[in-house]
Amino acid sequence: MIVKKLSLVVSAFFSLAVCAQEKAKTDIELKPEVKLSYLDSIKSTFKKNDLATKVDSLWMNELVSLDIYDDLTKDIQTINKDVTVDEELPTELLKERLAAMNQKSPFEIEYNQGLENIIKSFLKNRKKSFSRLMALSEYYFPIFEDAFAKQNVPLEIKYLAVVESALNPKAVSKMGATGLWQFMYGTGKQYALKIDSYIDERSDPLKATAAASEYMTKMFNIFGDWELVLASYNSGPGNVTKAIRRSGGKTKYWDIRNYLPKETQGYVPAFLATMYLFEYHKEHGINPERAVVKNFETDTVAVKNQMSFKQLADLLDMPQSQIQLLNPSYKMGVIPFYQGEQHFIRLPKDKIATFVSNEEQIYAYVKYDKEFRATSSRLAVKYAPKAKPAVAKPAAVESGDFEFYKVRKGDNLGAIAAKYDVSISDIKKWNNLKTNAVAIGRSLKIKAEEEVPVKTLPAVVDKEQAIASAENKEKTAVDMDYVVVAGDNLGSIAKKFGTTIAELKELNNLTSNNIGLGKTLIISKAAVVIEEPASTAIASNSVDSFKKKAPSKNVSEDYYVKKGDSLYSISKKYPGVTISDIKKWNGIKDEDIKPGMKLKING
Repeated sequence: MIVKKLSLVVSAFFSLAVCAQEKAKTDIELKPEVKLSYLDSIKSTFKKNDLATKVDSLWMNELVSLDIYDDLTKDIQTINKDVTVDEELPTELLKERLAAMNQKSPFEIEYNQGLENIIKSFLKNRKKSFSRLMALSEYYFPIFEDAFAKQNVPLEIKYLAVVESALNPKAVSKMGATGLWQFMYGTGKQYALKIDSYIDERSDPLKATAAASEYMTKMFNIFGDWELVLASYNSGPGNVTKAIRRSGGKTKYWDIRNYLPKETQGYVPAFLATMYLFEYHKEHGINPERAVVKNFETDTVAVKNQMSFKQLADLLDMPQSQIQLLNPSYKMGVIPFYQGEQHFIRLPKDKIATFVSNEEQIYAYVKYDKEFRATSSRLAVKYAPKAKPAVAKPAAVESGDFEFYKVRKGDNLGAIAAKYDVSISDIKKWNNLKTNAVAIGRSLKIKAEEEVPVKTLPAVVDKEQAIASAENKEKTAVDMDYVVVAGDNLGSIAKKFGTTIAELKELNNLTSNNIGLGKTLIISKAAVVIEEPASTAIASNSVDSFKKKAPSKNVSEDYYVKKGDSLYSISKKYPGVTISDIKKWNGIKDEDIKPGMKLKING
């Protein structure tokens, strides 16, 4: 009996021991050791700021969406004030509202049938557009009002930016006018706006608005009438002066309107119609989309070294599109650093706090990233096949080498160049064009794409053997680089490596299809190259802490969410993986994730 009891006790203790071991094993499995990349090791030292990041993705899309700009520009150019529009708005009620607007405005706002037709046209066709424009206006209008108040310019002129650019700082007209206020290159230089390879201050909301304000003040001193100031902004003071002469010396816009260029005849009424819709949007059921980030919720900080938008986005866990929206004057996605000049980056205030609190670590990472990319480029050149000397092309080109494109309404050289994957300068050279203007109906010569001999990279296995026999160094999965050789263009390179032009431009922060001979392009995130010795690293961690391996296409990997993680920051840990991939693999419908949650990667 005693023996039986002792055996039961021993069995119980044994069972408890086995359970404890199993639990310990489970705990170990739930908390696997995660090797940090250098980027993560830097960010782990950041002082945290509790303010939430405010990003409205719908609003961010307006940065790259030019559909409203195209629609409004087309409306103003083709609008017919004599066509009656069937839209519910009693004429007497409109007269009352225009009279009320006139009482509190320095503009002479008076009813006429043409203005009524334009207002009704906007109400019928552009309600959704104005809802989106009102969201953007929450960010831009305070900037405009501040600049105009300093120069004693009527605040209502802020609505002119809606007519000019649909509040898109990246808008470019067919004639090359750029930015919120659509300055031509010469006018921008005249008003001291900096324009070079990296920067175009015509797209800077603050500086371009100050220049527009200065222009308006000068024109008012000449004409003494704000409607004529607007007309001169559209067609130039010379055309306004000629219209005054042809009208017999009359000096009011509505008296000389028929003597102005056709586009200018619809320009001021479009401005007044825009003002009306902003003033009475509630009465017409136009519900503004709200912009979460407003201008007063942002701030600027001086940059002490050149850095890219991508580096900032990675460090601060924010989309590049948000940085682009807040800093539209930087053309190449890079904040340059010139000796003796200061450049600033505008960010949401919570990101500014993170930046200022961790400047030393941020600049250390920027330096490391630059050196790491330079190392990758040197190795790509070292192990890439030698390019054959370019064969001299004949001076004369047979007509059979060209195809012809007939210019349609709405076309411009930029759109045509993108369609055929060539540069604007090439199209101008082939067609002896002196400017970017092209007439509707003209046939343009476009050089047919030549077959470029495929220059394939060595197989990964051969490359590894060659590297192993040459130098006994560790390998890591990083970006694959390619050096542009004679005859290359983005289309041929994309075809060669099985990618797309859009992906190449995104990987390399390119704003156009032009690439220079000898430029190093990032092709993908799966090439095998040699890692430099640990002495090149800045972090105090071991060399392993700098490695960031891409997940195998056939192997699933689990990731356990840590405090502070987001789907965006997690996707950055796995080259080639997107937020949508993670959501698809894990059946996530929104972006709500919690610490401790297990995510399947590359499943």
